[in-house]
Amino acid sequence: MGLAWESALDQVWKFLDSEPGLRTDGHNIFLYHHPARRGDPMDVDFGVEVVRSFIPSGEVYETSTPAGEVAIARYRGSYDQLPAVHDAVHEWARSRERTFAGSSWEIYGDWSNDPSNLETTVVYLLA
Repeated sequence: MGLAWESALDQVWKFLDSEPGLRTDGHNIFLYHHPARRGDPMDVDFGVEVVRSFIPSGEVYETSTPAGEVAIARYRGSYDQLPAVHDAVHEWARSRERTFAGSSWEIYGDWSNDPSNLETTVVYLLA
């Protein structure tokens, strides 16, 4: 996944470097807009958490995660295990007869060369 998004994220980080104070301790975030029919293409916004609004530049623009009640799973470990984390959130929702509202996001913690130290927060907006 990192290679697929690398050049676009590089653009975001270059923009942030040109805007002092816009990012303090923000992390990479991927915001997924789930299609009405499973299997259809999904729109994805990705970037970095920032502390204030900014003027768009080129392909870098501002977006927000949706507000509302959410289901959250915090995970520490290699990224290849993230599908199991998503499955666990789906099972939690099924067991409580909760439905999702069409958006989810992942917040990636600080990078580590040790996969056991990678932290990811998985969030699903509840209906």
